[in-house]
Amino acid sequence: MALATSHHRLVTAAAAPCAPRGSLRFGAPRTPPRRICCLSINSANVLGASSATADDPVPQPVVLIDQDSDRDATIVQLSFGDRLGALLDTMKALKDLGLDVTKGSVSTDSSVTQTKFHIMRLGRKVEDPDMLETIRLTIINNLLQYHPESSEKLAMGEFFGIKAPEKKIDVEVATHVIVEDDGPKRSMLYIETADRPGLLLEVIKIITDVNCDVESAEIDTEGLVAKDKFHVSYRGAKLNSSLSQVLVNCLRYYLRRPETDEDSY
Repeated sequence: MALATSHHRLVTAAAAPCAPRGSLRFGAPRTPPRRICCLSINSANVLGASSATADDPVPQPVVLIDQDSDRDATIVQLSFGDRLGALLDTMKALKDLGLDVTKGSVSTDSSVTQTKFHIMRLGRKVEDPDMLETIRLTIINNLLQYHPESSEKLAMGEFFGIKAPEKKIDVEVATHVIVEDDGPKRSMLYIETADRPGLLLEVIKIITDVNCDVESAEIDTEGLVAKDKFHVSYRGAKLNSSLSQVLVNCLRYYLRRPETDEDSY
């Protein structure tokens, strides 16, 4: 199912040379032993405040937007150590965007509490890249508002938080782009780079400028880093080696130079 937007064409008719203008999870599996507890989002047992104290280290926030796991809904998952509960404020913020939260749950895996929402728009999963980026920024903004200590662990903390991250990520070093075959009809594009506002829209614009189609995406924000993956294709088939290299080169060029003006290309 192709992502669609009124501002960014995700399906184009013919290939063209790269014009580099302006969500993949790399996390390793957890090792046992672990304890997993799942509760409905409406359970009174998940509404309590966190037991964290001022002396506890600030955990890494993770925001995941998953377009692959559910055929009909977009899954949004948020974790911040054991400091999150049902996130009814976040659910309201999503509803204020005109989204329907069809299901929600809270699970505890060892010391990490994960809150998950299944969201839809007009009876189907969210496919508009502008709305996906709005969802991501809305969730992060809510996290910054209700857990201001997360500011120093998020790239967005520099723009919207009370405290910018002490450590800056070297974009040149942090950016990795890989394209792999994922069957005869599509390829998997992996991107890891420094997070910043509007990143998803920038990436999709570059992909479509190379005349590739985006079929689905998983957008993973892990602290200061964005780790995304996209199922992409060209005219209903996987990308050949030449087109894959063009796409990789375009993304690396742009993502490693986020300050570059488009008019300079």
